[in-house]
Amino acid sequence: MEKPMIVNNSAKAEGSTPKRRPQKRDTAASRKALLDAAVTEFSEFGFEGGRVDRIARLAGVNKQLVYHHFGSKADLYRATLEEVYREIRAREQQLHLEEHEPEAAMRVLVEFSFDYLAEHPEFVTLINDENRMEAVHLKKSDKVTDMHSPLINLVEETLDRGVAAGVFNNRFDPIDLYLSIAGLTYFYFSNRHTASVIFNRDITTAKQMQQRRAHIVDFVLSSLRHK
Repeated sequence: MEKPMIVNNSAKAEGSTPKRRPQKRDTAASRKALLDAAVTEFSEFGFEGGRVDRIARLAGVNKQLVYHHFGSKADLYRATLEEVYREIRAREQQLHLEEHEPEAAMRVLVEFSFDYLAEHPEFVTLINDENRMEAVHLKKSDKVTDMHSPLINLVEETLDRGVAAGVFNNRFDPIDLYLSIAGLTYFYFSNRHTASVIFNRDITTAKQMQQRRAHIVDFVLSSLRHK
């Protein structure tokens, strides 16, 4: 009588159902969730008051994953700063300033700078906290300088186009100009509550906000126009 064929079920099972390997998207998703949670935590409590366990809980991951992805609380804080800078720089690139006439391009940039801070108060609080610590974490970053270079190039190109077209004067350095735009917009959002008390005027209302926005746009464009 013919003997039945013996099948190695364990080998077949091993070949048909290979051991699942972690997907890259899982790693990316958990890292992004941690960064989003860290933005929320650090913007509310600062670096000193921020808690890694709360960040992990908010992100819905194990606390050990924080150290796996970022190494330490300080490294996570630095990565959080890099993330908020990356986000605003990416949004600025999406403005496509090169597609606008020089004055219109500069108007778009100034309006965006104001509107972004209105929509992202966490950016202001995080940068305030890091400045209080004299940028100790950003000094260890090898990314933020490169992030800002494309933006300054766009500002410089817009200025050059405006000068060539005879609509802008040539008195401004692109970095100085951007610092002025950032200063005008940032100061309002970082100081509007104290300023409201000092000047006995509530400058936090929607009407006052729109008035301030229009003033900043007019101020910058007036300084740039060729006279």
